[in-house]
Amino acid sequence: MNDADTLILVHTTCGDAEHAEQLASSLVEERLAACASIGAPIVSVYPWQGRIERERECPLTLKSTRSALTRLRERIAQLHDYDVPEVLAVEVCTASEDYAAWVRDWVGAGASA
Repeated sequence: MNDADTLILVHTTCGDAEHAEQLASSLVEERLAACASIGAPIVSVYPWQGRIERERECPLTLKSTRSALTRLRERIAQLHDYDVPEVLAVEVCTASEDYAAWVRDWVGAGASA
């Protein structure tokens, strides 16, 4: 397996569940992610424009491959409703072989489409 085939988890947050679902659907349909998991609402605390903000958000985790990361990051920036969307990617150290093959197949087919 080469580095491009490495599975990654990409984390972002959305302002509400509706936007998270729209973003997730677009990214999976475009084959930039094989799966998207939308979590329960959370409260995020962060500095923004000189103030400490507290906002409810929905976490969104995307399962993809390292080779799709650049395109995935670009599409998140284009589709996201935030000025500065959070996009954190971590490599998966282990996954079941069948699941990893499924992710690679879905995302890899998008690279050739």
